[in-house]
Amino acid sequence: MRRRGVGAGAIAKKKLEEMSKQLETFRGHLEQFASKHKQDIRKSPQFRMQFQNMCAAIGVDPLASGKGFWSEMLGVGDFYYELGVQIVEVCLALRHRNGGLMMLDELHKRVLKSRGKLAQDVSQDDLIRAIKKLKVLGNGFSMIQMGGSYLVQSVPAELNMDHTTVLQLAEENGYTSAAEVKAALKWEPERIDHILTYLLREGLAWLDIQATDGPQYWFPALCSQDAALELNETSP
Repeated sequence: MRRRGVGAGAIAKKKLEEMSKQLETFRGHLEQFASKHKQDIRKSPQFRMQFQNMCAAIGVDPLASGKGFWSEMLGVGDFYYELGVQIVEVCLALRHRNGGLMMLDELHKRVLKSRGKLAQDVSQDDLIRAIKKLKVLGNGFSMIQMGGSYLVQSVPAELNMDHTTVLQLAEENGYTSAAEVKAALKWEPERIDHILTYLLREGLAWLDIQATDGPQYWFPALCSQDAALELNETSP
């Protein structure tokens, strides 16, 4: 029995060594691929995303450090850190208007505009990767799943499942009301009031008391730019 145990251990060790060698071989091939296609990786968002997926498949994170092979060869580390700074600048510039919430596609458009026509193109996938790196700043930056896209949060407000559910309910029209929340979710009035009051207090929602059917809670991040500006002018 003892000999079998030693044999099994030796086999397991040998397999681990073989897997380790295979991973090193894959890493070497990945570095060769990166060296050969570095211009494509830098310039093409689609190619860059495919490269990131290849890295993830073998446990390599090109963004883990601003130094080393990946940063020196491709500049991908610096690229995402610089993109992160641009994301922060755009979010801060619009926080007074949207309360710190913005749909990813809107953020993408504004980041592209801020970068100018001569800058290298960036994709929404690039934004997502950069935002994940911004988590080192604390709980100020995060993403909330909204259907097939994301809502980017750039304020340190603590949003729980109730808050997220209300945001999802308001996604289609850009607003909701206490009556709509009650009809859709069957929540008690106290729970609804607590959630909506919090969203108002944190500046994530605006209250329209002139609506025909009663007070409506508007979310600038879910509205068109023109609608948000009009609401800002009429809000008390």
